[in-house]
Amino acid sequence: MSAKNQYPKLHNAMWPGLVGKGSPGAEPCIDLDTMLDLTAKAEVGGVRFDGVDLFLFAPHIEIDSTPDDLKRIADKVRGKGLVIGSVVAPIWGPTGGGSAMGTPDERKAFATQVRKACKIAAKFRELGIRPEGVVRIDSACGVEEWAADPRGNTKKIAETFREACLIAEDSGERLAAEGEICWGGMHSWKHMLELLETVDRPKTLGFQADMAHTLLYTLGYNAPEHALLPANWDWSDPARLDNALKTLTAALRPWTFDFHVAQNDATVHGSGTHAKTGHHCQAKDAQGKLNIPHHAGFWLRNDKGELTKSIRHLCWDGCMFPNAVMMKQETWNDILGAMIAVRDAHGWTEA
Repeated sequence: MSAKNQYPKLHNAMWPGLVGKGSPGAEPCIDLDTMLDLTAKAEVGGVRFDGVDLFLFAPHIEIDSTPDDLKRIADKVRGKGLVIGSVVAPIWGPTGGGSAMGTPDERKAFATQVRKACKIAAKFRELGIRPEGVVRIDSACGVEEWAADPRGNTKKIAETFREACLIAEDSGERLAAEGEICWGGMHSWKHMLELLETVDRPKTLGFQADMAHTLLYTLGYNAPEHALLPANWDWSDPARLDNALKTLTAALRPWTFDFHVAQNDATVHGSGTHAKTGHHCQAKDAQGKLNIPHHAGFWLRNDKGELTKSIRHLCWDGCMFPNAVMMKQETWNDILGAMIAVRDAHGWTEA
């Protein structure tokens, strides 16, 4: 069976093999080869994943990789019948970066990691393995430390992001800031919008929307004053959730460069060194609060219900899935099935 639509292309994130893993007390990392194999073997009705999105951090990919290293990775991905899309810059302190609102040295380290990530992303384009995608960033700071001086710290983050935009433009890249409840200045939909507007580089810096994280935005988990749904809501009225997501997506969709399909059960989850954030559930989780194809449409269609066609690939983020779940091929087949349903509902074909 051939795909109903060609676009958006369907990608799987490789960083669930790393994020929340490898630290004392956490599960071990899953290597890139294994993640690529699981992705390449997934199949539903003859349809397979088109590509992968990458985290530029060891043991998957060294941020200081040589051109020869990157060619080997490109050949490996190509050999699986896949392409590369968006890449995650390792901008946090433990990965060699620093807080976007931190000391001058920390902000310099943040910019350095963005520069290295953009050069890698551009090299993958040059190698013909990366047709499109963004470089993903966040503020690399916590909500509590941001809250010590909200206005001043948002200003600092915006200054750091503007410098990152200049770096990205030098490499012909775009940046996407992933809104999560754990990142200071990005932990609510209103704070996220304020930050994007303060940076004011709409052609270079956009939003990365993840369905699990943005569901937590509607609940105001770390910013109750910005909640779109009442406290202790019982999820009995689907129309109310739809209205909340309409408000949220009307504000953030025009800024959205990158989109993660995901499921969430309205809870948070943390693992290893990763702070608690939106809980990524399996595609068929009975406790999931999202109707994935339906609610994806709030991001992929405008207020008139028309396709925006601005998102050229979808990515599934299975961040912090247990290793036992990730090693089951059924997990990725179910995920692929969910993504196909999104593309069937909101995709298109080009000549």
